[in-house]
Amino acid sequence: MKRENILTGSPWEDKMGYCRAVRIGNIIEVSGTVAIVDGEKVKADDAYAQTYNILERVEKVLQDLNVGMKDVIRTRIFTTDITTFEEVARAHSFFFKDVKPTTGFYEISKLVAPEYLVEIEFTAVVQ
Repeated sequence: MKRENILTGSPWEDKMGYCRAVRIGNIIEVSGTVAIVDGEKVKADDAYAQTYNILERVEKVLQDLNVGMKDVIRTRIFTTDITTFEEVARAHSFFFKDVKPTTGFYEISKLVAPEYLVEIEFTAVVQ
């Protein structure tokens, strides 16, 4: 089967040697994605806005592959503060209320930079 790497132009892609997503056949794996924290719309202390931003960006990556959030079968959510569950869940539900992928919600000690509260990985299977 053909492998398709999806690059977004992030400087981290070359620095770390990864891509945003890989598609092989009908399976798509999306790398851990953090928000674009801009200090206005998405703040370093706003778990809801960070989660929503991540989901919006991944939705676009999937659309570029001619698939959608309806094809996501699993999300893995990492946070540096488990007490943000309600905010993260509210944003996740906005995109997945009817899809209902399997998921996990894990508290970890740190992400790549202190302004990030949430990082999410995705698996999609094209039907």
